Amino acid sequence: MSESAAHELLHVAGLSKSFGATKALDGVELTLHAGEVHALLGENGAGKSTLLKILAGTQRADSGTLELSGRPYAPSAPEHAQTLGVAFVSQEPALCPDLSVAENILLGALPGRFGWVDRAEQRRRAGAALARVLPEGAPLPDLARRAGDLGQGDRQLLCLARALAQAECRILILDEPTSTLNSNEAERLFAVVHELTKSGIAVLYVSHFLEEVERIADRYTVLRDGRFVQSGQIAGTTRSELVKLMAGRDVQELFPRSARSPGEVVMDLQQLSGANLPISASLTLRRGEVLGIAGLLGAGRSELLRAIFGLEQVKSGTLRVKALVGAASPARRLAQGVGLLSEDRKGEGLAEALTLGDNITLSKLGSLGPFGLVSPGRRAAIAQTYLSRLGVRATGPEQLARDLSGGNQQKICFARLLHHGVDVLLLDEPTRGVDVGSRADLYRIIDELAAHGNAVLMISSYLPELLGVCDRIAVMVRGRLLAARPASELSEHQLLLEATG
Repeated sequence: MSESAAHELLHVAGLSKSFGATKALDGVELTLHAGEVHALLGENGAGKSTLLKILAGTQRADSGTLELSGRPYAPSAPEHAQTLGVAFVSQEPALCPDLSVAENILLGALPGRFGWVDRAEQRRRAGAALARVLPEGAPLPDLARRAGDLGQGDRQLLCLARALAQAECRILILDEPTSTLNSNEAERLFAVVHELTKSGIAVLYVSHFLEEVERIADRYTVLRDGRFVQSGQIAGTTRSELVKLMAGRDVQELFPRSARSPGEVVMDLQQLSGANLPISASLTLRRGEVLGIAGLLGAGRSELLRAIFGLEQVKSGTLRVKALVGAASPARRLAQGVGLLSEDRKGEGLAEALTLGDNITLSKLGSLGPFGLVSPGRRAAIAQTYLSRLGVRATGPEQLARDLSGGNQQKICFARLLHHGVDVLLLDEPTRGVDVGSRADLYRIIDELAAHGNAVLMISSYLPELLGVCDRIAVMVRGRLLAARPASELSEHQLLLEATG
């Protein structure tokens, strides 16, 4: 905590919020002090998002009290919250891609008179806001540049600058700010947060990455099932203690490892290249193993998996999956027993408006009834089997997919692959946006699949995950896949060095 952390900025007591019969928050407490980074922890569905929305002014609490610097705080809209000094930066940077950097920073508050924008004042204010979120001595980016042309890290900093430019910011809420950043971009963000707290700003920080929380946060508050569990100092609190508080149980082994016996080769790539990426990829994948692919965003990892599955073009090289040589359509791959878990859960992984039963069985309806008919009872029974097997927290097969937390939605994506009977799994960021308890469940599923002779090819930007789950790891650098090596011989430092070239 910085030396400026002298007083209490925000006090929340007895906060409750219900949506119909569902109680999202039940008597939640939270206290923020000036100049601190305060981690808000909890599994998906714990109530974190609801609390953030109330603080940001997008929702109103049913009961409880909120005080900002000792005065009642009840923002009616995000704009109202900003005028009171509370700014919110969401997980996905919300920008107008066709507007300039300066226009995005001052969106809704462009300086001017009589309908004319004062461009000089716009540049001055935007430049001042950007200077607060750039490393010391770093040059200002082109303020006239189109925001949509920025990289992911620069977009996140742009959103931070906008939050600080709207009013005299006293509290900055960051929701999973590093989920789409590479390691260098995350380091830059941490430096910015540190500088902001030195000026007295309180940062409410939400992240599923506990090693990140341990590094950046001063204090923590844990929510579970909508209720306040505990607050305390990060210093002196172990990671296993935080996990137990969040999950409500001991997670003995985050990365379980059953006996695995690599068997026959089910996939062989030699110098495979796509229309743009990858440039060159060679690997072999065997039954009974988990092969991980590390690398930076944009290195070509996702394009590789999509080319194997038939969603992107194979330009050259050789590709053999089981007995089939050459490229194939997604339908042909599924018929082979090859399944892809997309990194875009909402866009490609789920039909959010359909039920869990529909999502689990949709790609394989033949077993649900005779003559092409679907028996609702049979579908529900099959879906319930997977809900129980994977530990999905849901009311039942008829619940809509959009109503589940991110971790439970990801389990539904796994359930569909298992129902389809795939034995070669292509997993693209399988635990992105998933809480620690659900991650432990997903690691258990992957371990069980490999132990029973399935083959898993897995992409992850979370290096501890690759080292803990995989048998071998290959690094992709600028479109080229390096040779795979045993995970036991590698470290996070080595993988990061190789990934950055």
